[in-house]
Amino acid sequence: MKPLDVLREYWGHEAFRPMQEQVISEALAGRDVLAMLPTGGGKSVCFQVPGLMRDGISLVITPLIALMKDQVQNLEARGIRALAVHAGMNRREVDLALNNACYGDFKFLYLSPERLSTALFQNYIRQMRVAFIVVDEAHCISQWGYDFRPDYLRIGELRQIVDAPVIALTATATPVVAQDIMEKLRFAEPNLLQAGFERPNLSYIVRNCEDKNGQLLSICAGVQGTGIVYVRNRNKTEEIAALLSSNGVSASFYHAGIGAALRTVRQEEWKAGHIRVMVCTNAFGMGIDKPDVRFVVHYDLPDSPEAYFQEAGRAGRDGQRSYAVLLWNSVDVRRLRQIESVSFPSLEYIEDVYQKMHIFYEIPYDTGIGRQLKLDFPAFCKRYHYQQSSAFYAIKYIEREGHWTFTEDLEIQTRVQIIVDRRVLYSIDLPDSAMAPLLEALMRRYTGLFSYPVPIEEDYIAAKCGIPVSRLRQLLYQLALEHVIKYIPADTANVVYLHHDRLQPGNVQLSPKRYEMLKGTFRGRMQTMLDYAAETEECRSRFLLRYFGQADSSDCLCCDVCRSRAQKEKDTEAALKAFIRSHPEGYTLEGLAASFGAPSAATGPDYLTVLRRLIDEGAVPPYREDN
Repeated sequence: MKPLDVLREYWGHEAFRPMQEQVISEALAGRDVLAMLPTGGGKSVCFQVPGLMRDGISLVITPLIALMKDQVQNLEARGIRALAVHAGMNRREVDLALNNACYGDFKFLYLSPERLSTALFQNYIRQMRVAFIVVDEAHCISQWGYDFRPDYLRIGELRQIVDAPVIALTATATPVVAQDIMEKLRFAEPNLLQAGFERPNLSYIVRNCEDKNGQLLSICAGVQGTGIVYVRNRNKTEEIAALLSSNGVSASFYHAGIGAALRTVRQEEWKAGHIRVMVCTNAFGMGIDKPDVRFVVHYDLPDSPEAYFQEAGRAGRDGQRSYAVLLWNSVDVRRLRQIESVSFPSLEYIEDVYQKMHIFYEIPYDTGIGRQLKLDFPAFCKRYHYQQSSAFYAIKYIEREGHWTFTEDLEIQTRVQIIVDRRVLYSIDLPDSAMAPLLEALMRRYTGLFSYPVPIEEDYIAAKCGIPVSRLRQLLYQLALEHVIKYIPADTANVVYLHHDRLQPGNVQLSPKRYEMLKGTFRGRMQTMLDYAAETEECRSRFLLRYFGQADSSDCLCCDVCRSRAQKEKDTEAALKAFIRSHPEGYTLEGLAASFGAPSAATGPDYLTVLRRLIDEGAVPPYREDN
């Protein structure tokens, strides 16, 4: 079976997108390959097709738990067996999943990177028949990348155990980062396949404005269709959504703090067109492939070109004219400067946060390895009088140094355990007639219910019982009150996973050299965004493509810079024609210089360049040579 046959059978497509077939060909030939494809370029097909064509299971390493779950569901909907192992699962659940990966008929095992170093995974991996090692969001492995994660470095170590080619994928990597990715993943030889990042249908617009609300309302009124508005913090999502709604724009807000169920509902309403504009933090967008997004507005100036390029690229995936609009002013510049200082608190402060985290959970020295701490972040900061933003970045920096993994707003699934004896269960007098069919549905769907709390799919069980999810939760709560089940409702939490025992003061390895390097690269990315916002001469698309190493691009002719240049050229052309008409006896270069000044492109198009074009086109007569 050929790759195109697999694509037709499982996806129903008649052709691959640009670069997909080349990546698949390299992988099937057994070569390590790094694929740089733009957002919406179909990265998942690049490993799912070859994974289906090879015996064994493909390991897919990704830090995005929501995307991981989404892809597993999509594969299962196509009749492809897939599993996921991530933070939030207990040891028994992980053990069962890894056992199925070894001995069941599964084609894909999705893993969060922190799982690679666990003893349980290390025991199972030696028994798996691995077809490919897939590294999604591969820029995370590079310390030069904008989202470096130390857990990714363990993938290189995995290659000492698993003899399988690597398929690495990313949408955003500079040339330095791409080279570092291939080195860290121990490629047998460099092999980079990069699709062109041009988006000819996407107009990049930058507006320096004090009245951002007015500009946003103007965009919503002037551009028809669905939109996304990115803002920096959660409170602002609600404020801006309320502003739009009060002005007649169908809008809602989305951030990681509103709960998994509500996030799913809003995402589906937006995808279906019931909500026109989604105001959100960067939690919105991963894995969302809505092709007809007509505009993406950044209400706040992002702190990296990588994040901006990826988020802006969610507009216009259907190839129709769309707009990526960045709003900024002097307040954004000051805020970015402040973010730099807050993002890099002193190393002494960072080590203090490390020790206080262990004290908060009463973890003595030389203990704690493997513990998952459900972090009440506000309570932690309040107890030790930490300013929340500084403490947050200290926790993130400690993660970068490899001491722990920090996962924000981790979704903890509803869990149920039947705590009465199986033989007694059917003789219990249940107070609600809907309880017996519910218990029956649970026992048919899940094993282990009588042994330990099992995660359940609320939507599935509710549908099987013909009741809404709200009614299901009510019944589960009542069954818990009757002491029939143990019921652990769904929740979200910040989780800290400890990679080693607590270290003594002074022994916490926080490299000053790495600290300065990370601070410098952060400052460089931030300055690039400031330069992008302030740019008035270079095409927006060319600016971004040059940052990502694509030097041979052309002007897009549709960004605000290109359009402004075109208008200036038209104005210059009109002025030249008027000048020439006023000199029917002929004109000279000296006369032009007297009227137009020295030729220069600094304040607009070089009028001599425009004049030569007009002469070549026969639109005006040639000038007379000066005497």
